[in-house]
Amino acid sequence: MRACRHEPVPHTPVWFMRQAGRSLPEYLKVREGIPMLESCMRPELVKEITLQPVRRHKVDAAIFFSDIVVPLRAVGIDVDIKPGIGPVIADPIRSFADLERLRPLEPDDVPYITEAVGLLVDELGPTPLIGFAGAPYTLASYLIEGGPSKNHENTKAMMYGAPDLWAALLDRLAGITSAFLKVQIEAGASAIQLFDSWVGALAPDDYRRSVMPASTKVFDAVAGYGVPRIHFGVGTGELLGLMGQAGADVVGVDWRVPLNVAAERVGPGKGLQGNLDPAVLFAPTRAVETKAREVLHAAQALGSSGHIFNLGHGVMPSMDPDALSRLVAFVHEASAR
Repeated sequence: MRACRHEPVPHTPVWFMRQAGRSLPEYLKVREGIPMLESCMRPELVKEITLQPVRRHKVDAAIFFSDIVVPLRAVGIDVDIKPGIGPVIADPIRSFADLERLRPLEPDDVPYITEAVGLLVDELGPTPLIGFAGAPYTLASYLIEGGPSKNHENTKAMMYGAPDLWAALLDRLAGITSAFLKVQIEAGASAIQLFDSWVGALAPDDYRRSVMPASTKVFDAVAGYGVPRIHFGVGTGELLGLMGQAGADVVGVDWRVPLNVAAERVGPGKGLQGNLDPAVLFAPTRAVETKAREVLHAAQALGSSGHIFNLGHGVMPSMDPDALSRLVAFVHEASAR
């Protein structure tokens, strides 16, 4: 929390995206036989999964275990997460008539979120809980394509060819996302992260014109709570400055852009989060430490305490959990002030 606010820290804080589960055998055990979306709706299970990496890795923050499509399911969208595929939408949204299926999200739609966050805050004590949600563009892409897409052809066809429909869709999703984040913050989340996983598919001008207003609406909606707001996307090197302008306090950086270059693009007054290549974790420990030290040195050269160490994307399921634990210990030791 201090790093998010550019305050002095005893060491660089570290947490990992997708740290809640994925590579942990204890996660696989408690999730056995339970579909992904169902597991997100069981408060005690959510608490356990969220706490597992905090216990094992000694990270400095917990990331709430959920999924970006949970609020879509909560408002009645027929969505399921297919193993090996990802979110699949039964009836994609392609017209103004389809928009009627996207009603506003109310707190009563997600009582399990409020309960799970409350349980976690009680258990975590001084360790911050990061709430999260999917950004409007990424949610729109799933809704329009019907599932994951490499080229986003239907998404871009709507954005370019039906701009009024596109704007209306993103505006509704911004409202749903804002409500989902508010539920988490009001239940006790210390910070929030907005994931725009697919927005790296866009050129800067398209982002500025067609996406940034909706993301800004989300950040503005939660600004009054005073919690740090983190924004992250994959392959977004050309968008980093705009993502900061959208309203984030901290901008996540993937591994493709060095932190010093990212700092120039984001500009002053914003924290940076990142940005070790996740694949490095499969190398020997000495190589991992060398690359991690490069990230820390790049951040220190900026002369700012506003750096949060993270991977440039999420933890991979096949990663050795012990390698993650060693990385946390190394970052804490190597960055000790």
